[in-house]
Amino acid sequence: MADEIAVVGGVDTHTDFHQAAVIDPIGRHLATEAFATTPCGYRQLLHWLRSHGEVIAVGVEGTGAYGSELARYLRANQVTVIEVDRPDRRARRANGKSDPVDAFAAATAVLSGRAGGTPKTRDGIVEAIRSLRVVRRSAVKGRTQAINQIRTLIVTAPGEIRERLRTLAPAELIKHLSRSRPGTDTSAPTCAVRIALRRLARRYQYLTEEIADADAELKTLVLEAAPSLVALPGVGTETAAQLLITAGDNPERLTSEASFAHLCAAAPVPASSGRTNRHRLNRGGDRHANHALHMIALVRMRYDQRTQNYVARRTAEGMSKKDILRCLKRFIAREIYKHLTRPHTAPQPLTQTA
Repeated sequence: MADEIAVVGGVDTHTDFHQAAVIDPIGRHLATEAFATTPCGYRQLLHWLRSHGEVIAVGVEGTGAYGSELARYLRANQVTVIEVDRPDRRARRANGKSDPVDAFAAATAVLSGRAGGTPKTRDGIVEAIRSLRVVRRSAVKGRTQAINQIRTLIVTAPGEIRERLRTLAPAELIKHLSRSRPGTDTSAPTCAVRIALRRLARRYQYLTEEIADADAELKTLVLEAAPSLVALPGVGTETAAQLLITAGDNPERLTSEASFAHLCAAAPVPASSGRTNRHRLNRGGDRHANHALHMIALVRMRYDQRTQNYVARRTAEGMSKKDILRCLKRFIAREIYKHLTRPHTAPQPLTQTA
């Protein structure tokens, strides 16, 4: 009977439909079918998988994108979801590329053990933080573009405008331009430039208010999610928010502080050759998390006495600045991991040793 068979599912996710596949415990392909990305489609997909037997696990590509809602639905129905990376290029060249092929590859990756990662649940306060940071980052980018465009327009503006504005500080410049009255004759280049400058200045002010609102909201959420994390030296709201997002709402999926360091690209990579015995910076992992660790390290190098003492000692030993930063980021990742998995514990001092 079908209900006596253990099966493994695989799903290749897309915008409008998901391609599902099912295999048996020895890897034989049983069936494949496409389902709509709607609540009804998710129910049909799960019913279809269970019609082939007892579902051990389902490998889903793109659990952080197209497959996020499907992953939530499967977990809500007590189905184990495994995050599957897309096949590498060599495997695709050997096996071909199609939606059914990718779905079967996802199921095979779970069965073989090649894929075993637990996806983020994306159903708690960290997901709220991620959503707000998406808007904040775009607002910061837009504000930077606005001030750059203002500076460019001033450089090419007629002399009477350029000479009056070129020496103003940014805050004073934005205030002056936003209150200006350029006139209405848009056919005149001088008037058109003044209109453009005023619009850009008001856009800058609007985005500044939006960023301030987002900062206030994020500060409240980060303090609620991990108050002890923000209390660590060098850790601010932005860096704490990014590290929380990297860990997700279920940081227990990271089995050790070493796995968290690897995820943040802070794990040392051997780079020895011949008589040289050294490690180098990891260039993989989550680059946003790595940047957050980098900023924390720079702040501590400037303001934290214990970090300054460590840097001085390692420099005297002949270690380069890059290697010192690598070590610092690894130490910081170890410290932060404790506060991500136990967010309400009091901060403990970090002992930096080589």
